[in-house]
Amino acid sequence: MKSRKWKYGIALFIVGILTIGFLPLTGSAKGDCFNTDAALTPEEQRMEDGAPIPQQIMDKAEFTVFADEFKEDLCKAKSVKKAEKVIEKHGEKLWETAVARAQGERNDLGELDRYDDRPLYWTRLHMTAALRQWEPSYTVTEKKQEELMKKLEYTSRGITSIDFPKGKKVKRILVSGFDPYRLEQEFRRSNPSGAAALQMDGKVVLTEEGPAFVQAANFPVRWDDFDEGIVEDTFGPYLVNSKEQVDLMMTISQGGPKAMTIEGFAGRWRTGVGNTLEDRSEVIPTVSNWPMPEKLPEFIETTLPYKEMIAANTGPWPVERGDEVCEWLAPEYRDKPYECHEGGPTEGSKARKGGGGSYLSNESQYRSNRVRIGIGAYDIPGGHLHVAAQEYYPEDPSVYITDEFQKFRQATVDQTVELVIAASEAAEK
Repeated sequence: MKSRKWKYGIALFIVGILTIGFLPLTGSAKGDCFNTDAALTPEEQRMEDGAPIPQQIMDKAEFTVFADEFKEDLCKAKSVKKAEKVIEKHGEKLWETAVARAQGERNDLGELDRYDDRPLYWTRLHMTAALRQWEPSYTVTEKKQEELMKKLEYTSRGITSIDFPKGKKVKRILVSGFDPYRLEQEFRRSNPSGAAALQMDGKVVLTEEGPAFVQAANFPVRWDDFDEGIVEDTFGPYLVNSKEQVDLMMTISQGGPKAMTIEGFAGRWRTGVGNTLEDRSEVIPTVSNWPMPEKLPEFIETTLPYKEMIAANTGPWPVERGDEVCEWLAPEYRDKPYECHEGGPTEGSKARKGGGGSYLSNESQYRSNRVRIGIGAYDIPGGHLHVAAQEYYPEDPSVYITDEFQKFRQATVDQTVELVIAASEAAEK
């Protein structure tokens, strides 16, 4: 396997000329500004439903303090404007700390495996739950509450901290991962794609054409957030013609067992149950604040350098391009059962599944590339990588990590990073 190493450093130096115990939701350490009767989402409720696993993970990584401090500062905020600053500060701090911990720069934060994405996930849920139950002495309109929640989500997911150098002799690579999902079935879920995003954010790859700067964000597994444009908001600003325009983008999610699949086609249909237990079965909707293609495509083919990614000989899992699609054929379309086959879509058909199915992973690929086409950024490579699904969950449901579980996740995450490096090297400047 070809050897590659991440290169650390600040952009200016590299290119020279370029410019502790768990605090429950029933109150805060100092004062109490929370209405504990306010309903939480099904996803937030899993903090209690899955107890003590979430609290143990946070404690083991010493992340509990971040939730506690957020609640305390939120109660101290004397106005909506000050509360907004509290949310921005703590959201950014949570993401930055999770990245630093993942990359081995915060060895002071507990003993939990640094490849573990779950401390970030559970701590964010504690913070969103606190904000949902927040009841200050002053009025906060429903619209403002939604804006504050969005700010907390975007800052704690790395979306607002995306920052590329503006030089001409650098590559810019933007990738995304996902939260753990379907935790109502298994509270110990981890998502290697989200763990990989934490490993990559802010890193620099030295390629033959110069340094490639990687920025990363993590998406929720929730339909409403996608409807509101979180994917377009993440990728769109860096697809427009500007000094920060990316040279490659890649959405990443958890896929099948022991395989890495570069999905050939994203389909314009979605199904499944998200983390808030909401179900969808419909055409993927558009967003109004980003340009859409004049004719909405049923399928969008990957433009990632998949041949180079496969040829990079990464391991341990095999790497392939997946070209199966499922479609409704003309002229009956949905009046007939859909058909699945290899080789890409049939002309004039309607999408039922892309290569990666019809869940949020497929939708992240479709949305990011739909806005790419809408903007007219045809030359920017874009597509989706499905990484090996996490295995070796301990038989004992009270145990959330073992050496076997840890080694499997690290192998998958490291290979994911290698594949992004291979794509970065192949991307043209």
